[in-house]
Parts: sequence; C-alpha cells; structure tokens
Amino acid sequence: MAIEKKGMSAYEAERERTVEENKRKMEALNLRHLSAAVATYAPKTPSPMKHKRRRIIEAATPVPSPPRRSRRLAHLPEVKYADVGEDSERVGRWSPRRRSGSIYLAGGGGGPISMKARMEAASKAEELESQLDPEFPSFMKRMLHSHVVRGFWLGLPSHFCDTYLPKNDCTITLVDEKDEEFESKYLAYKKGLSGGWAGFALDHVIRDGDSTVFQLIKPTTFKVHIIRAAVGDDDNEEME
Repeated sequence: MAIEKKGMSAYEAERERTVEENKRKMEALNLRHLSAAVATYAPKTPSPMKHKRRRIIEAATPVPSPPRRSRRLAHLPEVKYADVGEDSERVGRWSPRRRSGSIYLAGGGGGPISMKARMEAASKAEELESQLDPEFPSFMKRMLHSHVVRGFWLGLPSHFCDTYLPKNDCTITLVDEKDEEFESKYLAYKKGLSGGWAGFALDHVIRDGDSTVFQLIKPTTFKVHIIRAAVGDDDNEEME
C-alpha cells in the first residue's frame, strides 16, 4: 500500500490508494500488454465507406384527362367559362341611364320615385301627424331602401323609444288603416322593429320613398298611417 504523504488530506490519500489498487489489478490481469498488442495490429487508417449510388427518379409526365362530371350532367354540353366571363364583364360595365332626382327601386314594378315625390309624401305625413290626437304620442318615418327592400329593419327614433316604449324586448302590434293587426318583434337595445315588420311592409306594398306615421295608441300597439309617394313623377331632366 502507498504511504500517506505529509500534508495530504484524507480524501487525496484515499484516492491515491484507489489508484495504486487499480494498477495492481491491471498488472495481475495483464491488461496493459493486451491493449498494446491490440494497438499494434489495428489498422491505422479506417477503410473508406462505400457510397451508395442515389437513384434518380424522373418526374412522370402528366397525362391530360377529362374533368370529372356528375352522371346527371354528363349528357349536357360542356360549359365554356371564357364565354361566361366575357358576358359577365359586359354586364358589369353596362349601367342604365338614370334620371336626375329619381331613385329606381331594386324590387322593380312601379317605376322611379323622384326626390320631389318623396318630399311631398313626407310633407303630407307631417301634416297628418299634426292633426292626430296629441294624447297619443306619434312620429313620422320616411321609408328607405333598407326598410322595405333589403334587410327589413326599421329603426325607431331613440327619444321616442326611451320615453314611451318598454325597456325590454317585446312584441309590438301594428294596426293598419283597416284595423287589421300584425305582430312585430321590438328590440329594445337596438331601438327598432325586426321580425314581423317585413310581413307588414310586404303586405301593404310599402315602397322606398313612401312615408309613414306611427301613433302609439296602447303601450305596445302602433296605429300605422301610410302616405304613398307618387310613382313616375320625375323632373324631366336626364343625366348622361
């Protein structure tokens, strides 16, 4: 065993003894001579690796095939999209001549309503409202495209809703001039009529340009007066 040197810590002394013990075991097993013999006969340079030849796969040439079509449409002639595109482009470029002060209805039927006719209908509606019983609150509403053609959403005056109508969503009854009743959905948050208003507007053929007077005869019931604008009353001025 190795002699513990002066100034050596216990850890270093223990490590020194372990190293000496391992050396004696290697000498007993003759491992040092075996490792030297293996190093003598081992090749100094490794054998070169065999490189695999990469296979080059050529891309297959696509073969044109007829487009897949439904069996129900197989007997019909093939659509030529180039012709369709040309037709749609011509339609997009074309626009009809519009008369000054007139607005053509998207729904068709009846012809244009001039701005003059709109103003006359609104004036008659205001006059009618002034003649109604002041005990029942009322307001005048001009009909626009979004009210009667697309969307069918009728916004009501905010001050009127805050003062006279319920604070929560409810069903509002619309009574026409023949005392027929129609139900409509009132949205308190949006302050307007939604479901049911479309049926009332279509049933009474209310047009973009007409004016209406709503009179609140009950807490959730409106009497609706319709003042129609003259159709085809234009200003005889053309704009190229």
